[in-house]
Amino acid sequence: MKSILVKKAISATLMLSSFVAFSAAQAQDANAWPNKEIRLIVPFGPGSTPDQIARIVATEASKTLNQSIVVDNRPGAGGNIGTGAIARAKPDGYTFGISINGPLVYNQFLYKNLNYDPNKDLYPLTLAVTQPNVIAVSTGSGIESLEELAEEIKKDRNALNYATPGTGSGSHLTQALFLQAIDGEATAIPYSSSPQALNSLIAGDTQFTALAPIALVPLAEDGRLKLLAQTGAERIEALADVPTIKETGTADIVGAAWSGFVISNKVPQNIKNQLQKALYDALNEPSVIKALRAQYMEPTPSTPEEFKAYMQEEANRWKPLIESVSLEM
Repeated sequence: MKSILVKKAISATLMLSSFVAFSAAQAQDANAWPNKEIRLIVPFGPGSTPDQIARIVATEASKTLNQSIVVDNRPGAGGNIGTGAIARAKPDGYTFGISINGPLVYNQFLYKNLNYDPNKDLYPLTLAVTQPNVIAVSTGSGIESLEELAEEIKKDRNALNYATPGTGSGSHLTQALFLQAIDGEATAIPYSSSPQALNSLIAGDTQFTALAPIALVPLAEDGRLKLLAQTGAERIEALADVPTIKETGTADIVGAAWSGFVISNKVPQNIKNQLQKALYDALNEPSVIKALRAQYMEPTPSTPEEFKAYMQEEANRWKPLIESVSLEM
C-alpha cells in the first residue's frame, strides 16, 4: 500500500512539474512575442475589401511589431471558413485575422451549424473601418431620389427586383431593412458577387441595389447610375453630395458595412494587448487613413470593449430582421 501511495505521489509531482514547466514556457513565449512572422487570415479573396484593409493596415503595424505580417486568404461560405480558421488557430499569437459583419454577427443567426462562436471563440481587437452601402438605380429608370424609389416600390408590391451579392449579405439585409421600414415589398435576386449584381442593374434585370461606393461611383460618374442615398449614420467625406437615408425623410435606418480585427480568445492577454495597440496605432496613422478613405472607408479604431459592445448592438439590430424574413440556411 505504501508503495502505491509513493508512486501516486511521484506521479502527481511529475504532472505538477510538467504543468509548471509548460506554463513557464508559455509565459516565456508570450513575453518574447513576436519573434517570427505573423499570419493575418482574410476570409475573402485577394482584392476584396477586407483584403485591401488587411494589407494597408498590416504594412504599418508590422513596423511597430518589427515582424512581417503575411496575408493568408481563406475565402468561402460567406466568410465562415476563414473566420473559423482564426478562431481555431494555435493560440500563440502568430495568427490573427480580419472579418466583417456577416461572419462576426449575421451568420450566427443565418447558419444552423456554424463551427465557431463569434462571441466566445474570438477576441475583438479593434474595429477597422465602417463603410456605407449606396442605394442606386439605373439612370434609365427615370428615378431621381430615394423618395421616388419608395413610391415606385409601394405602388405595385413585388413588381420590382433588387440585386444582392448573395443571400444574407450586408447588401441584402440593408435593402430588406429599407423595405421593412417603408412597408414595401420587392424581390431579392442574389448573385455570386457585387460585379454580377451591378451588371444585372445596368442590364435592367433588377431595378435597384445597395452596394459599396467603390463599385458604384465610377458608373455614376459616367452617367449610367444614379446614387440615391448612403446607408451610414452620417455622410462620408468622399460622398458629400449623397444624402443618408434618414436625411431623405424616407426612413430612419442605418445599415453600414464594417470590418474588424480578431484573434483566438485563448491567446495570452499580454499578446492580445500588444497586437491591439499595434493595429490601433496603425489605423490612426495619417497615411493609412488617407489610403482607406480613398477606398470610401472610414477608419474606426476602437478598444476591445468598444468593439465587443458594437457587435452586440449589431446583433440586436439584425437578429429580428433575419428571423422575420426567414433567411436561416
